[in-house]
Amino acid sequence: MAKASASFVCATCGNATTKWSGRCEACGAWNTISEEAPLSVGPAKKTLGGMRGRPVPLTALSSTEAAPPRTASGLSELDRVLGGGLVPSSAILVGGDPGIGKSTLLLQAAASFANAGLGVIYASGEEASAQVRMRAQRLGLADAPVRLAAETNLRNILTTLEQERPQLAIIDSIQTMWADNVDSAPGSVSQVRAAAHELTTFAKRSNMSVILVGHVTKDGQIAGPRVIEHMVDTVLYFEGERGHQFRILRAVKNRFGPADEIGVFEMTGTGLAEVTNPSALFLSERGKPSPGSVVFAGIEGTRPVLCELQALVAPSPHSQPRRAVVGWDGSRLAMILAVLEARCGIPFAGLDVYLNVAGGMKISEPAADLAVAAALLSAREDVSLPPETVVFGEISLSGALRPVSQTENRLKEAQKLGFTSAIAPAGGKAGNASGLTLTQMGDLTAFVGDVFGAG
Repeated sequence: MAKASASFVCATCGNATTKWSGRCEACGAWNTISEEAPLSVGPAKKTLGGMRGRPVPLTALSSTEAAPPRTASGLSELDRVLGGGLVPSSAILVGGDPGIGKSTLLLQAAASFANAGLGVIYASGEEASAQVRMRAQRLGLADAPVRLAAETNLRNILTTLEQERPQLAIIDSIQTMWADNVDSAPGSVSQVRAAAHELTTFAKRSNMSVILVGHVTKDGQIAGPRVIEHMVDTVLYFEGERGHQFRILRAVKNRFGPADEIGVFEMTGTGLAEVTNPSALFLSERGKPSPGSVVFAGIEGTRPVLCELQALVAPSPHSQPRRAVVGWDGSRLAMILAVLEARCGIPFAGLDVYLNVAGGMKISEPAADLAVAAALLSAREDVSLPPETVVFGEISLSGALRPVSQTENRLKEAQKLGFTSAIAPAGGKAGNASGLTLTQMGDLTAFVGDVFGAG
């Protein structure tokens, strides 16, 4: 391997030469030239070699900087999920199932941001401009100052953005973009990675925000390399059932706000309508109390949300009973069933178990354990819980009930919606829960004995 040529640098003026001399030819100083080690060691084509870059300015941890300015869209649910509004130079990735309403949501957001004074360009790689205009007319957004483009060539899109200099660009979708310097088909891993990298770096350089629409796989994850989610500042998932009118915009990553925040929308004939009180909406279709129905007081991001858990337990005609779950973790359901049998002596062998979260919600927090156990016992014993009762709490494998966070906020939301009693683990900080009867339980055995009269 050939040795890299040495570099000699003057300490006074920084002039670099390939050989040493006693006097600097640039500034005339004597004995100021010394040999400088290469920046990187190895083959020139594989390493950085000896060429140096410019020093990066450094700041102390104690230095303070002003919070980034934000632009509110006027859609309060979208602004909540973004952390208060759109941040300049931010990159946002929005994923969701086909037909769930991603393009509808982003067209409404584009119109709102444009009406707020931002320059907005909507680049569609999946639809023609006429199709986007038809959707805008149906939504009543035809007069919004949004400029459209139907293009998939990344070079043409970046040239247009550089010339027009908008404050916001919406790319629908990243899987349809293709870079002519990458030898692979559009939608492939290398194309998606290259397109996302070029768009995010261009957004940072030009002080422009960019929203990328991403397809999802059958598992619900954004298609393409996972590195795309690391490139962007915010990752949003648009969730919901096609046959249901509720849609949930969930933040799973946000560098400028809280993660796991949700915004709730309702699909109507004129587009997506905001739902400012999701608890009342999720409980609006709840009929009279029935066995297996329990109201759970949960927390989504910073917002308390009440929803209904429905359970059905029936004798199984098969040798292997079914365990079907919608909106919750199936493995956690198996754990709750095992704890009920091992710690409370209540078997579910030979019984089919079905669990559903009403309204299309998806719950991931362990605080729903006690509500699930209550729904299962209510369905198994054919006993209804009191209609104005909410339940929440985490169940450990020993059968103990563990307190959960934000107990006071859960109780306040339940009280606001007219609930008069709550069942929660002992030890939680209830705060001021006046007007609401709080029953605190220490373990699952006590809960089963007090509520269902068995132990």
